[in-house]
Amino acid sequence: MQYIRVLIVEDHSALANNLAEFFDDTHYQLDFASDGLTALHLMSTHDYDVIVMDVMLPGISGVELCKRLRRDLGKSTPLIFMTAKDQLIDKEEGFAAGADDYLVKPFHLRELQLRIDALSKRVQKIAFGETHSIAGFLFDVDTGMVKHEDGGSTILIGLAADIFKELLSYYPKMISYEQLVDNVWNEKEVDMNTIRTHVYGLRKQLQEAFGYGVIKTYHGKGYRLLGKGEVQGS
Repeated sequence: MQYIRVLIVEDHSALANNLAEFFDDTHYQLDFASDGLTALHLMSTHDYDVIVMDVMLPGISGVELCKRLRRDLGKSTPLIFMTAKDQLIDKEEGFAAGADDYLVKPFHLRELQLRIDALSKRVQKIAFGETHSIAGFLFDVDTGMVKHEDGGSTILIGLAADIFKELLSYYPKMISYEQLVDNVWNEKEVDMNTIRTHVYGLRKQLQEAFGYGVIKTYHGKGYRLLGKGEVQGS
C-alpha cells in the first residue's frame, strides 16, 4: 500500500498530538516540526506529498517558510495553511506566498484529511514528461517550464501550474469557474476569492515573462488563454 507522506508544522503540542492519533500509520506517514527552522530543514532534505503548516510559528513564520519552499527550494509540494487568522487579507497573503489551501482553526480533523487526500491525488494525476504546445506556448508538466515561441520563459509551481494546464486544455474556449474548481480543486465549493487570487498571481507571472496579458477574464463566467495575436481583438 502506498503511503501519503505528510509534514505537519505546528508548535502547539496538543494539536500535534491529536493529528498524530487521528492519522493512523495505515495510510499516512507523518513527520513533525514545532518551529520554522526545523521545518525548513525537513523540507529541504525530504520529499513530502503534502505539507500542513501553521502560520504563526517560532523562528520563521509559515508564510516565509512557504515562500522559501517555492523560491529557494524550488519545490511544488502541495501546502495547506491551518491557522486562526481568518481575515481575507490573511488568506490573500497565504495564497500569494504559494499555499494551495487554507484551513481556519478550529476545524474537524476529518476535513483536514479530505483536503490532504484531495491534494495528494491531484499531484498524482500530473503525468511526468507530459508536454503541451498550444497557442504559442510550450508547457512541460514535469518541470513546470513555460516557454513561448516568441521568446521568454518562466517556471510554474503548485496550483499555478495546474490552472495553466487547464487553460491550455480548454483553449481556444473559455473554462468556467465551475470547471476550474472541478478539475483543479476537486471540491464542490471553493471561495471565489481563492480562485481570483490564484489566477491573479498566475496572470501577473505570465505577463512579466511574456509581455502581454495571457489570461482574459469573463466576469461572472470564467477565464480564457490568449495567444499574442488575439490580444488586440479580445
